[in-house]
Amino acid sequence: MALDEIKNTRFEKLKAIQKTGVNPYPQSTKRTQKIEDALKDFSKLSKSEKEVILAGRIMSKREHGGSTFCHIKDDSGQVQVYSKKDRLGEKSYQIFLNNFDIGDFIEARGILFKTKRGEKTLLVSDFKMLAKSLLPLPEKWHGLQDVEERFRKRYLDLMTNEEVYQKFELRSKIIAEIRNYLEKEEFLEVETPILQLLPGGARAKPFKTHLNALGLDLYLRVAPELYLKRLLIGGFEKVYEIGRCFRNEGMDWAHNPDFTMLELYWAYKDYKDLMKFIERMFGSLIKKVFGNQIIKYEGRKIDFKTPWQRIEFSSLIQKYTKIRIEDLSRDYLAKKAGVFGLEIEKNENKGKIADEIFKKVCLPKIWQPTFVIHHPLELSPLAKALDNNYFLAARFQLIAAGWELVNGFSELNDAFEQRKRFEEEERERTGGDEEAQRFDRDFIEALEYGMPPAAGLGIGIDRLVALLTDSHSLREVILFPIMRPR
Repeated sequence: MALDEIKNTRFEKLKAIQKTGVNPYPQSTKRTQKIEDALKDFSKLSKSEKEVILAGRIMSKREHGGSTFCHIKDDSGQVQVYSKKDRLGEKSYQIFLNNFDIGDFIEARGILFKTKRGEKTLLVSDFKMLAKSLLPLPEKWHGLQDVEERFRKRYLDLMTNEEVYQKFELRSKIIAEIRNYLEKEEFLEVETPILQLLPGGARAKPFKTHLNALGLDLYLRVAPELYLKRLLIGGFEKVYEIGRCFRNEGMDWAHNPDFTMLELYWAYKDYKDLMKFIERMFGSLIKKVFGNQIIKYEGRKIDFKTPWQRIEFSSLIQKYTKIRIEDLSRDYLAKKAGVFGLEIEKNENKGKIADEIFKKVCLPKIWQPTFVIHHPLELSPLAKALDNNYFLAARFQLIAAGWELVNGFSELNDAFEQRKRFEEEERERTGGDEEAQRFDRDFIEALEYGMPPAAGLGIGIDRLVALLTDSHSLREVILFPIMRPR
């Protein structure tokens, strides 16, 4: 039967229910407990023959003579319900049989018992429609066989795919454990603006919007960094934010236009302190969620037992490409990049070219948790340089299974140096680099009041969840990812 025909048939059933004087979309239910709780107390409830009222969506329905077996499901579990004509009465039983479908939400009152096959079952003495569904569940039509349809209609994906449902439960648990850990470490959770006069805190192309009330062009934030640093200036020493960020860039398995980021700033610490902190935090998180330090991703083991390897950015490039980036000019490095199929734009500096080579060649080869350290300073306009090498940043990235999970560095707190960096970024932007940092005069002024030495980091929550749930794309762990319309 075509989808339109099914919808019309169900609409007729809806009208038939209404003709009996029953509201098929009542305001409330008298549910006494969740299905999971009823099954846990099954022995006690079945012996006492105490009536319970359960509610949920009909997931299956089969008629057998003068009786009908269904399974109903809520967010805690599923149970079989058994309706008999001689118990409900001819009229009520026919209303149920003729007008209730798979997908409907119902309330069922009755006593619990075990069938001859040993299945825990609710023997129904009364029922009530809670919400009539007008469209069938996905098994009855072809739409959800399309992988992209799962993302467009995530509610159907959750409804019919238990693994997906559990994955998003696990996502919430991971975020909750991160918050718990940071709270125990006495970090203060804060909120900073999503609408900003200037996009800053990361090299990224922003989304632009307009505020009618003030006649202002605004940007959706690409990162909360510059506002969180203002809080260090204001006197807070340990702050973090978990929130959405927006970057108007390409989309692939590891990138989405809007994503969830955790950013954390810690006064009187440096990037080395943060590497040790991340080892402790991830160790605690993975142990609590999975019970041990080893997980599997794409069939391969990842061991989060600490300490993790620390390796120089330039050493990794030399290891996998035989290129010593410090010995090459910008133009010669660009030619080398072409060997790996990379197209280098004229405005890209040497550090950006090296980073493109790193992402293309080195990143996929890093499987076990590894800190990549000391990137070219050109990539990090907000980071301090190493004390013994001005051309390298006091920075790290945590890589595992080819995912960049964490980026952190010692924060630049020299207002004169930050001004110089912003001016260079503006020159690059004028030259065509749409990802270059903007010159933020307000932030420079804030720095002139003095910011304590500090270290900060960002954690891509979606990427971390993808890794920990063995997912192969960010779209698998974002409930409603951006999709091109049909």
